Amino acid sequence: MNLSNFGMDSITLAGPLEAKLRASQALGFSQIMLWARDLAGHPGGLDEAVRIVRASGVRVTGIQVMRDYEGLSGALHDYKFDIARELLRVCHAVGAPLLMVCSTTSGHASDDIDLVARQLAKLATAAVPLGVRIGFEALSWGRHINQVEQSWQAVELANHANLGVVIDSFHMLANRANLDDLADIPAHKIAMVQLSDFMWRDIRSTEERLETARHLRVFPGEGAHSAELADLLRRLDRGGYSGDYSFEVFNDDYLQLAPEIVAGRAHRSAKWVTDQVLRRSLEVRRPVHGQPVMA
Repeated sequence: MNLSNFGMDSITLAGPLEAKLRASQALGFSQIMLWARDLAGHPGGLDEAVRIVRASGVRVTGIQVMRDYEGLSGALHDYKFDIARELLRVCHAVGAPLLMVCSTTSGHASDDIDLVARQLAKLATAAVPLGVRIGFEALSWGRHINQVEQSWQAVELANHANLGVVIDSFHMLANRANLDDLADIPAHKIAMVQLSDFMWRDIRSTEERLETARHLRVFPGEGAHSAELADLLRRLDRGGYSGDYSFEVFNDDYLQLAPEIVAGRAHRSAKWVTDQVLRRSLEVRRPVHGQPVMA
């Protein structure tokens, strides 16, 4: 099993930054998705947190999360853009190649897709000198953008090389998204894929969606949507996606367990994806001296 494209999300693990890094490494993960508060809230301060991460040798998949950025105007937009630039500096400091931006839930945001596209392009331009890419994710409870085809519409309209779409399996499953829409997104415009599942077939209300999303996700292979998840992953693979997969599993139960135990569950999930879904661990017999491969 090759874990090079898989990483934990720090939100899934209990304990301080150092414990999360150790647990992730111990199970063979060479990357981790960090939240800005992992660094800003470190007892030793931001600079010490950055030093610890860089010294660990763990690659940072990206930094979460810029919220309620797009669709605002005037002083509200200026404020959010200033916050976003500070997060870009955090990305640069820790060597994170991606800043996650999730679709707004703000009642002050416009649904003007042209405005949204311009503002995403503006942020992507600001990120270029720092070597950071912008990934735009559709929250399943987003006010105006809550489906992956809508996030792709905004990214496509922005037409910026430094901007891509983040695919999140939870939000697609929770909103019963049409997986055929993935075929419209070129592989090079997918900034990252976040993976998780949940334990029941249906989500019956916005409140239940929020509760499940923030407290009750499980790893791929553990939940009730393994068939849909496998379909999603195979579609991405056939479409040429070869980037990172991050296990973004918000789960209150996991936060009561030692991070090594939870990382072990993530390792089993990665094995399910690679061995059973994508079958990447199976060696292909190559022809010898021009003879065909036998089935």
